[in-house]
Amino acid sequence: MKVVVIGGGASGLMAAYAAAENGNDVTLVEKNEKLGKKIYITGKGRCNVTNDCAPDEFLQNVVHGEKFMRGAIYRFPPQRLMDFLEREGLPLTVERGNRVFPASNHASDVTKTLEKACKRVGVTFDFNTEVLKIDILHSTMRDVITNKGILECDVAILATGGLSYPSTGSTGDGYRIAGELGHTIVPCKPSLTGLNCRGDFMAVQGVSVKNAVLTAKQGSKVIFSELGELLFTHYGVSGPLVLTLSALVNRMSFENLSIFVDFKPALDDVALEMRLKRDLSERKNEQMKSVIRGLLPASLGISVLEYAHIPLWKQANALTKEKRRDLLHLLKAFPLYPVSLRGFNEAVVTSGGVDLKEVDPRTMESKKIKGLYLCGEVLDIDAFTGGFNLQLAFATGYMAGKSVGTK
Repeated sequence: MKVVVIGGGASGLMAAYAAAENGNDVTLVEKNEKLGKKIYITGKGRCNVTNDCAPDEFLQNVVHGEKFMRGAIYRFPPQRLMDFLEREGLPLTVERGNRVFPASNHASDVTKTLEKACKRVGVTFDFNTEVLKIDILHSTMRDVITNKGILECDVAILATGGLSYPSTGSTGDGYRIAGELGHTIVPCKPSLTGLNCRGDFMAVQGVSVKNAVLTAKQGSKVIFSELGELLFTHYGVSGPLVLTLSALVNRMSFENLSIFVDFKPALDDVALEMRLKRDLSERKNEQMKSVIRGLLPASLGISVLEYAHIPLWKQANALTKEKRRDLLHLLKAFPLYPVSLRGFNEAVVTSGGVDLKEVDPRTMESKKIKGLYLCGEVLDIDAFTGGFNLQLAFATGYMAGKSVGTK
């Protein structure tokens, strides 16, 4: 069977490999000059390929599409991907949080390994080839229309990625192509990205706070509360906690969304009050801008004092009980006012895509068009950070490729 795979990222490479291993005649078309451009920049250039956890734990980290992905993750779990990569000559290492990286710490080695595996099973590559549309000629024949001409095939596998990091070629082509073929596209949102917040953050830009608790509420309902690292930026906040939160709120209205930071989660209100009273007593003749440094990084401490309307030059022994109470409240629940998500050019993944109700989860074949398969970020699936999103791409790509029969 003649198969055209559209897209040379993680899902496309795995789909091409699996389809060719089944004995199909596979051509992979890629609009860039090389494969895996997005793979090269994942994990800060190291490529967090997957997460070494059991399928049930993995699925708990899938934000959208958990039920849809259940069969694929059990059939092609992280351990199977790891075995495949190591068997193909790529040594791996497992780090904190079960994150899996190539032992070389070079993302390029992941792409090279996948390319080598594809070549070994006979995949043909066609670079600098942009797919414009797919024409359905009849029940068994498709024409893939490209900028270079027409590719006839029995099966087309759409693996074009999403909208995140458009400089790598992820410009939403797959959504347009699938939409033209009659598929419903769930509106796309940036995910795993920072939050623009109201206010001036220039003074605290670059300040990282470890072991803080970030809590988010939708109205009065707590939707997120976790301990971790927070990074202040010129636009608002980022860092691991915020990236995780963004995956949960990117489809919500920000009108009723409130966010608070507990800078001292190890101390309850009583213990923190005792600590603050002690600091104020021991440093009673010092200015508050000096005293606060015992609790927070200097620039952040100054911002908290300013927010509490406590003069930086005020002596510790002159701080009123009311102002001490205000300071305590801000240390335990400093408010942030989110306005919007950062854009796709900074988002790690895209949330949204082809409606999963229109795709068979056992095969990744379209329920609307026989012989059209969809995998990776073009589908409405996304997960938290830690290697989960790449595993989604590899698993759906594998399912799509393996589901293509031969004739």
